[in-house]
Amino acid sequence: MGSAIEGIILGIAQGLTEFLPISSTAHLVMIPRLLDWDAPLLNSLTFDVALHLGTLLAVVSYFLRDTVELITGFVRGLLKWNFNEDAKTRFSLLVFLGTIPAGVLGVLFDKWVETKFRTPAVLATAMVVIGVLMWYAEKIAKQTKRADKLTLKDALIVGVSQALALVPGTSRSGITISSGLLLGYKREDAARFSFLLSIPIIAGAAMFKLKNFTHGIPHNDIAPLILGTLFSAISGFLAIKYFMRFVQRNTLNAFVWYRFLFAAIIIVFILII
Repeated sequence: MGSAIEGIILGIAQGLTEFLPISSTAHLVMIPRLLDWDAPLLNSLTFDVALHLGTLLAVVSYFLRDTVELITGFVRGLLKWNFNEDAKTRFSLLVFLGTIPAGVLGVLFDKWVETKFRTPAVLATAMVVIGVLMWYAEKIAKQTKRADKLTLKDALIVGVSQALALVPGTSRSGITISSGLLLGYKREDAARFSFLLSIPIIAGAAMFKLKNFTHGIPHNDIAPLILGTLFSAISGFLAIKYFMRFVQRNTLNAFVWYRFLFAAIIIVFILII
């Protein structure tokens, strides 16, 4: 029963923090430590894949029409070898190109980052540094560009920033939305592009980790996995829905202050243990 409840809590945490700019890794690493949980499943590759599948379901469900248009547009562009035929086909190419930097670096350095960088000190530092970046991006944001005017250069810049989110505590959505703001895009357009960029990355991360999964799932671990996936999907969908509404009228500064607060909690944790 305990592991099922823990699975639910981490599923909710994953769904919310994957899409809100507050770092899912920081929360998934620190919540079990702060609550002194000792459940091997929660730190396993199996559970990690399950949570990724939940968030993938969330973002695809919310952006279902966009996802279909991206896939059909990209396939149409490939078949005709012409990505300038219409705006949707061109946008699908930009999303694809924008995911390449994170995809390449993820394959090359994921295991190294996972073993070397998932420490409270790194998490606290990244939470503060990206928090400052988000604050600065909001401070100078012009918000004059729309996503339908996205250029190849801008797509690649946002894509490279997404690759930097490999560092635990960074927040993929936080750094990509901030990059969009720094490039002059409206906040809601930067958020939309950020979430669409996340679809192939989350799917790729789940498949990349799944290929390393070689053993079966113990019967008593099935419930936490199912619940974690389900609550990750539900909380992720709700996070996207209300965040997209939020950014239409509000800055990211509330999340900046949350990052600073969570970093302070991590620092206290470091000093106590």
